[in-house]
Amino acid sequence: MENYHFIDPLKFLSEATSPYQTVIKSAEILKENGFEELELDQDWKLEPGTDYFVKVYGSTLVAFHFGKNLRSRLHLGAAHTDSPCLRIKPNAETTTRNYGKLNVEVYGGMIRSTWIDRPLSLAGKIVLKSNDPYHPKTVFVDARRPLMVIPHLAIHMNRQMNDGESFNQQKDMLPLITMLDGNRLSEPFFMNFLGSEFKLPVEDIFSYELTVYPCDPPCLVGIHNEFISGSRLDNLTSVMACLNGIINGSKKDGLHAVALFDNEEVGSKSKQGAASMVLPDILERIYLNQCFTTEQYLADLGKAFFFSLDVAHALHPNVPEKNDITNFPVLNGGVTLKIACSQSYAGDAEAIAIAKSLCSGHNIPCQVFLNRSDIAGGFTLGTLLSANLPIRTMDIGVTVLGMHSARETMGSDDQDAINRLMTVFFE
Repeated sequence: MENYHFIDPLKFLSEATSPYQTVIKSAEILKENGFEELELDQDWKLEPGTDYFVKVYGSTLVAFHFGKNLRSRLHLGAAHTDSPCLRIKPNAETTTRNYGKLNVEVYGGMIRSTWIDRPLSLAGKIVLKSNDPYHPKTVFVDARRPLMVIPHLAIHMNRQMNDGESFNQQKDMLPLITMLDGNRLSEPFFMNFLGSEFKLPVEDIFSYELTVYPCDPPCLVGIHNEFISGSRLDNLTSVMACLNGIINGSKKDGLHAVALFDNEEVGSKSKQGAASMVLPDILERIYLNQCFTTEQYLADLGKAFFFSLDVAHALHPNVPEKNDITNFPVLNGGVTLKIACSQSYAGDAEAIAIAKSLCSGHNIPCQVFLNRSDIAGGFTLGTLLSANLPIRTMDIGVTVLGMHSARETMGSDDQDAINRLMTVFFE
């Protein structure tokens, strides 16, 4: 494995600041490694032995490779590009006295308190008018500098805050972005900022999808740099593993594909989400393009295998009782197999055996996660996707502490372990 070139995790975490920037960065990496870009709305002429990728509405990406004998194997991997965050609403300007704030909404199940008093920036896309109303101009932007902060109330004004406090989404989570004098109180200060910051004509801005993100950089932590601390480990760790696998795997024969989906944190039920028909349709399109039939495509699904990648909960050093009593993965314990009889995590006994066999056969450490029986856990895109695409599936990931915090913690060795597994999977 020492001959493989894996993505620098600290660099990727710093640059993939929203689902759109994650897809842009992923596309850059794929192009650097010889992948050719396809357009979703155009006819494809596919050649065996060539690497391809296609962007789906800017925030989802599918990359694939197939050999001369396409039907010999079908291996899939998937992760999600989105993370819990704040999203800026339209007509965002709001003021309190001379404070200029932004009206935002909460996206996904974020831990709100962790966003307080942090330097925040914004990234995403801005859509401008064009001569063709059905094809507006889209500009992808990332300020990449501290712009906002959500200030905490001083303890002197709430002496009970250390006994526990809550943060109202509409009142307490509004970022402070500027100070206004009396002459500017009625100005659209945010729209003017977008125009000046990104050199866009303000009058042409019709809409935007902008993510607020913590802009303090990721870093190594620990006496021996045992840990990585950073934002968006959920689920950029899995995005990197999928990219590393499809790039470094030999992909000798068959069809190998990875899908990086948006909107997992809000249920995946969107045109670019895992619960859509995007991936099933792309796979069938590949088969039809190579003159195979739908019957043959459906038959091959029955022998296919799919890894769904998302983070898992590590045993918490201060609250160990929150984990299962016999299945408690730890940081730097390797690839984690996520299991639930409720099928909130996809998998069955055969899928578990396949994952364990791949790990043991290549000296990749692995461990198992299940929720405590009296604590409801989350779910992943694996279950939703495999319902539309009936393939044997296994949910895996790296373990983290502080999942859905503005800043999460993982083991430094675990990224390498899951990179290696996905590379082996795409051999």
